[in-house]
Amino acid sequence: MAITVFSIMAVTSKLIVRAATYLLFVLLATAGLYMLLGYYFLFAVQVSVYAGGIMVLFIMAIFLTHRPGTDVRTKHGWRIGLSVFLSLAGLLLCGDIILHNAVRLYPFIDAGTITMQEMGTAMLGSGKNQYLLSFEMMSVLLLACIVGAILIARKTNRNGKDTNNADQ
Repeated sequence: MAITVFSIMAVTSKLIVRAATYLLFVLLATAGLYMLLGYYFLFAVQVSVYAGGIMVLFIMAIFLTHRPGTDVRTKHGWRIGLSVFLSLAGLLLCGDIILHNAVRLYPFIDAGTITMQEMGTAMLGSGKNQYLLSFEMMSVLLLACIVGAILIARKTNRNGKDTNNADQ
């Protein structure tokens, strides 16, 4: 329930810092759900990586690229109706795909448990069915996002010179 409420508040909030705060609450509530299910490793990853690192990145990007106190203008007219229609169509399409593929995957689910050592080897290995490369690719993507946010935040004057430079 909390995930749904905070998700709606994050999407409908007109202040961008408040929307990021609601997103943080969604990520923390998701971590709580993992803890209730007994997935303690996913709980720790959710809190440390998403609620910690990704939210810091979002807040830095907001402060570098946007004035956090200004309101976001609300769109009116046909755009709202079109966006609601496309959102519902996407939700129905995703639900249809999940329902049809969940039945196919059920016989392949193994009832055995996975140890922490096997999970660590899968996450940090570089062989087949191991995920070290995807973690490294995500770090490069996050670095590119930070560099892009800094470049967007730099102000230039009409002569094309950097106004943040103290040498001028």
